[in-house]
Amino acid sequence: MNEHVEQAIPQGWSRNWRDYYELCKPKVVGLIIFTAIVGMFLSSPGLPPMLAVLLGTLGIGLVSASAAAINQIVDQKVDGDMRRTSRRPLPTGHLNNRQALIFAFIIGAIGMFILVVFVNVLTAVLTFLSLIGYAVIYTMFLKRATPQNIVIGGAAGAAPPVLGWTAITGSIDPNSLWLFLIIFAWTPPHFWALAIHRRDEYAKVDIPMLPVTHGIEFTRLHVLLYTIILIIVTIFPYLVRMSGLIYLLATLILNGFFLYYVLKLQKGEEGGIAMKTFGYSILYLMLLFAALLIDHYIPY
Repeated sequence: MNEHVEQAIPQGWSRNWRDYYELCKPKVVGLIIFTAIVGMFLSSPGLPPMLAVLLGTLGIGLVSASAAAINQIVDQKVDGDMRRTSRRPLPTGHLNNRQALIFAFIIGAIGMFILVVFVNVLTAVLTFLSLIGYAVIYTMFLKRATPQNIVIGGAAGAAPPVLGWTAITGSIDPNSLWLFLIIFAWTPPHFWALAIHRRDEYAKVDIPMLPVTHGIEFTRLHVLLYTIILIIVTIFPYLVRMSGLIYLLATLILNGFFLYYVLKLQKGEEGGIAMKTFGYSILYLMLLFAALLIDHYIPY
């Protein structure tokens, strides 16, 4: 490597690539990218342009990773006090604030450049607004201001399929908004199941999650109510003829299992049912979007 290039790289960057990778919340960003890609493919009756798919995925992924890094910078003290997040790169001291901020800025700037120059301005604007919604509005304000933080902040997390759709078409299609609503309705039961299991940790760090402010029984009820809303919303792609029978069958099966876990959750947390519900909710969303994709391309 050129000596000048080596001197330009902050000490530890080359050694700590795994820490930078973890700073991006790869599992969360991976799910974001997957739903964005599904949005890209659903936007076109045939195969979308592969270069647009590649560049759109790269841009959206980099900006999402930047937002995840900013989230960890803001939440590092809270992360250090919670068992689930205590081994993240900033609480452990593997990275410092300067390194994390520079990294977040660089990948965010590259992502935005790709979207503006090689994709389209609408996708870039919507992606930037999603970054602000998650990294600033949710992380810095809503998370500590209201037990409805997940509901209100869920809009940023529900945007990826719309971003993927606009990356291909350059416009917001009404059908893409059904994908938005699915993730928006999915977010509260998904995250509140985790919050029930981690209630004591959230209370310890003074984060007003719903189980902390209103109790576990109240939260269980709201998990059930939002799951019912989710079930209704997931049927609409079939009703509006966006998808067909393959999707409908998959949705009914997946919703049946989701409701099974949520009803068990109403009875208590024996056997770690809250974490099982949380784990299934991730699998549920992946399979639901996979069903949308399969239904889109299989003729019948």
